[in-house]
Amino acid sequence: MITFTIALLALVAGYFLYGRLAERIFGPDDRPTPALTQADGVDYIPLPTWKVFMIQFLNIAGVGPIFGAIMGAMFGTASYLWIVLGSIFAGAVHDYLAGMLSLRNGGESLPELIGRYLGLTTKQVMRAFTVLLMMLVGAVFVASPAGLLAKLTPESLDMTFWIVVIFIYYVLATMLPVDKIIGKIYPVFAVALIFMAVGILVMLYVHFPALPEVWDGMQNTHPKAETTPIFPMMFITIACGAISGFHATQSPLMARCMTSERHGRPIFYGAMITEGIVALVWATVATYFFHENGMGISDASIVVFDISKDWLGEIGGVLAILGVVAAPITSGDTAFRSARLIVADFLKLEQKSIRSRLYICIPMFVVATALLIYSLRDADGFQIIWRYFAWANQTLSVFTLWAVTVWLVRERARFRFCITLLPALFMTAVCTSYICVAPEGLNLGLQNAGLIAMGVAIVAFVWFNIWKAKYEKLRREGRA
Repeated sequence: MITFTIALLALVAGYFLYGRLAERIFGPDDRPTPALTQADGVDYIPLPTWKVFMIQFLNIAGVGPIFGAIMGAMFGTASYLWIVLGSIFAGAVHDYLAGMLSLRNGGESLPELIGRYLGLTTKQVMRAFTVLLMMLVGAVFVASPAGLLAKLTPESLDMTFWIVVIFIYYVLATMLPVDKIIGKIYPVFAVALIFMAVGILVMLYVHFPALPEVWDGMQNTHPKAETTPIFPMMFITIACGAISGFHATQSPLMARCMTSERHGRPIFYGAMITEGIVALVWATVATYFFHENGMGISDASIVVFDISKDWLGEIGGVLAILGVVAAPITSGDTAFRSARLIVADFLKLEQKSIRSRLYICIPMFVVATALLIYSLRDADGFQIIWRYFAWANQTLSVFTLWAVTVWLVRERARFRFCITLLPALFMTAVCTSYICVAPEGLNLGLQNAGLIAMGVAIVAFVWFNIWKAKYEKLRREGRA
């Protein structure tokens, strides 16, 4: 518990110290925001800052910081370090700068933003890649809350029933103006999610379990340690609890509702730090659970269900589980909404009329339904969809970090571009290594995958420096 306490304090300190540094590097000012200059009553709607923060937090806090953190805890105390260091130096910086760039560019969606700094070809690839990721999010973020709700309700209300209910909600939340459902129902979801996080956090200190500390060693305790190494598997598994490309797809939704650039640090950086705290809590709880029950349990929902009921009682447990349910549901609905806006930006379709929204939503939900059916055919189907989602999620963060790094160079940030360059290089190595070593990837073996990942990161670094030298030469000549 000493490691947990230090990690918790480090996350809070990271918001005030490193978050302030990221804010100074960006330089928010008092220019009018898109919510004020482009208000359309559907997506561009001014909202109070507290509500924008809650929506942003709920948008990004899917199953990653809970289920991902639980599965990540199987790797041992190394998971604590990644959640803390990843959240402060990678995830929150990624979320803040991507969100602020969208805000400064009229609420631009992520593929358009990446294309602005990495070129037309990258933009076209990212358009397809990002929409596919949103479809995967919609598929994987249905099954887990539906399964938990089925455990809380009579047998007649089985998992299939709740999947249909959640999917209908997704359709309505995607189609209607942001203040009609999302703006009204999210405060309720937020209460459940905050109760869950605070309740479990308090009970951790009440029980004060004896847990392994970082200085005891960071051995890989995963039951399949030989085939599931910490690098890169843990960095992909924890996902949203440390860094997530999915977050940058959600930030433009809130960039279209903010009334001041100066609110960016609490909204974007703060939401990621808050998610890191949730991930840290559940990683610690899972560590305790695994030590009490053995490492053979691979279903994260069992950990959530048993711990919530055991520590918080019948009523408190139900409220905590509803908080866990709220997290993926509130990410799934805005994933579809984000996909609609990405396609609309690409096709230049206005979104004030319901007809224009239907043109995009009908084929989108057909594809999402097909992915959902595939994921539910058996346990392997869900695992495959989840792994592809996790890799695609982290890969998107790589492109986002590189785009922001290019922007920092163009803004004459001198060596301050290292704030995103270093995470970009690290995540480039992680994602390359994963797709090389994973069974659903190239399955090349850990040693070969590590060498390839190192080579790709070096090539990326050299390529970046070649571009930087050419760009600075053009700028000196007045041609950039």
